[in-house]
Amino acid sequence: MTSASLPYNEHHQETPETGVRLRVEVDRAAREPITALFVTAVFWLLLGSVLALVSSIKMHMPGFLADAAWLTFGRVRPGHLDTVIYGWASASSMGAGLWMMSRLCRAPIRYRRLLLASAALWNVGNAIGLVGVLAGWSTSVEWLEYPPLAALVLTVAFLPVMVEAVSMVRRRQPGHVYVSQWYILAGIFWFPWLYATAQVLIFWHPVSGPAQPPVNWWFAHNVLGLWFTPVGLAAAYYFIPKIIGKPLHSYYLSMVGFWSLAFFYAWNGMHHLIGGPFPAWLISVSVVASVMMFVPVITVAVNHHLTMRGSFGALRWSPTLRFVVFAAMSYTLVSFQGSLMAIRSLNRLTHFTHYTIAHAHLGMYAFVTMMMFGAIYYIVPRLTGREWPSATAIKAHFWLCAIGVIFYWLELSIGGFLQGLALLDEKVPFIATVKLTLPYLELRSLAGCMMTLGHFIFAWSLWRVLAGHTAATGKATLLAPQPA
Repeated sequence: MTSASLPYNEHHQETPETGVRLRVEVDRAAREPITALFVTAVFWLLLGSVLALVSSIKMHMPGFLADAAWLTFGRVRPGHLDTVIYGWASASSMGAGLWMMSRLCRAPIRYRRLLLASAALWNVGNAIGLVGVLAGWSTSVEWLEYPPLAALVLTVAFLPVMVEAVSMVRRRQPGHVYVSQWYILAGIFWFPWLYATAQVLIFWHPVSGPAQPPVNWWFAHNVLGLWFTPVGLAAAYYFIPKIIGKPLHSYYLSMVGFWSLAFFYAWNGMHHLIGGPFPAWLISVSVVASVMMFVPVITVAVNHHLTMRGSFGALRWSPTLRFVVFAAMSYTLVSFQGSLMAIRSLNRLTHFTHYTIAHAHLGMYAFVTMMMFGAIYYIVPRLTGREWPSATAIKAHFWLCAIGVIFYWLELSIGGFLQGLALLDEKVPFIATVKLTLPYLELRSLAGCMMTLGHFIFAWSLWRVLAGHTAATGKATLLAPQPA
């Protein structure tokens, strides 16, 4: 095992006192901006969850809130989608990514006021975007529904995050660059490139009509694979070794996983256009790249599993580890499913069905959202000096969200598969296909209620910590007694 495999630059010969002092300094500098980003994220998570429930109920009760133009399905659904993507997932990824980068570089955050302004501007951008969508000014482009003004504000708000990340890398202590730092820095630069490119090519200086769907799906797929996935994997690579007190299994496997993700994922997305009027080579290349994603996914899964080997008992007592391992396993599952869905024979069956919706939630929720929950459970006590109020609340949050998303994925996958079979059968009337999906859509709303309840429990716990109503750091809030 090389020193490069260690989880927190422990191979540097520093005294315990120096290490503690550096961590305290890093956390003190990060307290205000990272907390602001987490509060921002949780606010948009709660709002996005309510919008998700409204849009889900409308799928099987079309008359629900039908008299309010702002709350029609065509407005609520993209409003939910964008607030979760940009409000919750992006803000939490920025906060977790910057904190991990600061810890690993052992470089305190320098531009605190700039990052606080960034968090405030991020809220302004999301508010403009959500109001625009609900008012009927949506662009109607998947994952890019916010009006161009909101997109411009979000782009400007993200710039301080890039500046701070570069500053940390330039000021980092001498020594090896850990794998989490690769992923975080790459994701922080990939996201604005993806977002700005899609905005320019679709809205500001639009390419020809037939070229816009490939740009749209290139962005929609890559914002997950080259922004949320890098930060999520960085968190797994950081927290798993950190909590169990063991080095990462293999530095070289992590290199293979990183570079194969960077190379293959950029070609993904166009398999959503199978059957459309697009060049065959474009779709074929995307299908091949999707199947080649087995390489980084298997590599990462093996590395995480072998690191955890012999330490799975820690899942009983560690809140962070429970969320992180669940998310890491979901990453493997959703990636395998995504590669298979790119194959033409299966794509023909699942395209335009609820099966695709189930797959999207497995990625954005079971992987990304659960990973961010785990990161926040670890980071917040170190920022605030206070522990979480209740192990029971953490358990309730985990099981409501974990069971909810698994149930959501399973029942909607089954319903979507049956829907696809019915759509391909010319003897089945379309209205019969619609009626076929109703029980599964009702179960979808039930699963959504479970997850939303978990979100409010989580928000209550965070509020208690930030309001100073919990015990000072000393005895960690664990799910069960930790073995000696």
